[in-house]
Amino acid sequence: MNFSNLATFFTNIFSFDEQYPLLFTQFYFWAFFAIVFAFFALTKNKCLLRNSYLFFVSLFFYYKTSGLFVIILIFTTLYGYFIGRGFGKTEKPFYRKLLLFIGVFLNLFVLCYFKYAYFFTDSYNTLFHTDYIVVNYLARWTNELAGVNYFDASKILLPVGISFYTFQSISYLIDVYRKQVEPISNILNFGFYVSFFPGLVAGPIIRANQFVPQLYKKYFLSRRQFGIAIFWILNGLIKKIILSDYLAITFVDRVFESPHLFTAFENLSALFLYSLQVYADFSGYTDIAIGVAMLMGFYLPQNFNSPYKATNPGNFWKRWHISLSSWLKDYLYIPLGGNRNATFGTYACIILIAVVIVFLTKNMIIAAILGGLALVLLIVSLASKKARLKISTQINMMNTMLLGGLWHGASWNFMIWGGLNGLGILAYKIWRNLKKYTRSALTFLIFATFFILQSFFPSPILVIGAVWSGVIFAGTFIDNIFSLIFKKTSFHWIDRAWGIFLTFVFVSFTRLFFRSGSNLDPAVANETAWNTAQMMVNQIGGKWDINLIPDILYTYRSAFILFVIGMIIHWLPDKWKRWYRYNFAVMPIWLMLIVVVATVFVLYQFITADLQPFIYFQF
Repeated sequence: MNFSNLATFFTNIFSFDEQYPLLFTQFYFWAFFAIVFAFFALTKNKCLLRNSYLFFVSLFFYYKTSGLFVIILIFTTLYGYFIGRGFGKTEKPFYRKLLLFIGVFLNLFVLCYFKYAYFFTDSYNTLFHTDYIVVNYLARWTNELAGVNYFDASKILLPVGISFYTFQSISYLIDVYRKQVEPISNILNFGFYVSFFPGLVAGPIIRANQFVPQLYKKYFLSRRQFGIAIFWILNGLIKKIILSDYLAITFVDRVFESPHLFTAFENLSALFLYSLQVYADFSGYTDIAIGVAMLMGFYLPQNFNSPYKATNPGNFWKRWHISLSSWLKDYLYIPLGGNRNATFGTYACIILIAVVIVFLTKNMIIAAILGGLALVLLIVSLASKKARLKISTQINMMNTMLLGGLWHGASWNFMIWGGLNGLGILAYKIWRNLKKYTRSALTFLIFATFFILQSFFPSPILVIGAVWSGVIFAGTFIDNIFSLIFKKTSFHWIDRAWGIFLTFVFVSFTRLFFRSGSNLDPAVANETAWNTAQMMVNQIGGKWDINLIPDILYTYRSAFILFVIGMIIHWLPDKWKRWYRYNFAVMPIWLMLIVVVATVFVLYQFITADLQPFIYFQF
């Protein structure tokens, strides 16, 4: 290799190529990690040196993933560190609250600038009938300072993982303010906490009170922990490459790109297969992140707990994206008042969400409906203290779910998705307090209403409502019959299976709106997402040709077989999963090596020429 080739080789290593970001599914990442781990072995027992080394490694990793957006990460690190240090220098409540406000404001300002600039600009244009366009002022100012025209100032790109490391920074500031952790005294240690590369770009969200104590612990990895780490890495790669990417390429993406070209059965199937795809993709990433971090002696929080075993929407959100759900509960839901009362923040959130919805829909009828609903709730709250407590609790919950939807993006589809999940949780809370016969009567009434409406006003959404409510009514009615016939016999497993089925179908349907707006330019996300969702609803609620189903199943047999296998593995009892994890972890190294090589060989057969990015990179 001559000098020119060597220079090109190193230039490629230390330059950013947006077409080839550093992904867990690439060979280059594992070569990168092998080198990182080799040097890590020299520093593993010297905490500050180890943390400093991993901080700079993480910055390089983020640069290879996002380019010069690494400057934003450095900026977040700097102000987070100095504000955290400020807490350690004062005990005065006013100054501590001021520091917290500044820290949270800076984090949210940076996040909102990159994530919601299009929404704010569009809202302003709608309100004042102007025609302003989005300008990337940071890119413009950088070009002016450098005297070049390198950056495109005509659009704002979203930095990969900005929501995750922003929430981590906020977590640190709040935990220090609450005195749950001590301020980190060394900026290199703090930088390492914010930017630790395994979970940097797609989580899990690392809470300060969980991770900061690990900064000061020496490296330790037992033989069994090593085996568990390797298991999680292989498990994540299998989920991502074999399940998620294959389902996306062979079936799901095709249907979502042109729903009107596919049958009702194919559209409905795409929703169910997407549920497995997004789970395998996101949990696959966090499995790999947990395994890689564990090899270096650090422990990231569990982010998924078999979410499709959930028996109701509330239980689902205790199992899905646990780090975000718990973050929203501890730093949003409880401060808003939780299940205790409504606060100023509760009403501020209501106003904010109402304004967002009105701007997204550009419909004053929606505004009138929201205003009327708010007035009714206010009257009921004033009339009864007991009702006020219940209403406050549900409003805080809905605020949390809607803001959780908004966290994913400022578009109508994410608001609908968050709102539907909130309504699902609310509906279940009401449902569980009803008697069995009341449930049957209520579901029959809802079914009859949908049936009559769709008879007089034919509409796909009414047809879907009639079928869905009819299924729920049939289930509750059969449950009542069983209870009368077998009074002393318990069928808990049937109730559990029924609850899992209903929850999975409900969650999958809400994902119609989630998937429709994903990976879209914010400038066109609303219209495109709405059209896609509308087309899929029209197809699913339209005419069904049962005779085509066998041919569809045969044509896409590999995708459907993979879906069935994936769901069966997902639904295996937890003790079975613990058993095969443990037995993998304790097997002899030579046998583990054979399994690793065989797994990598199988994974290679599924890798496509165009590697699929992780879904949650966009958030």
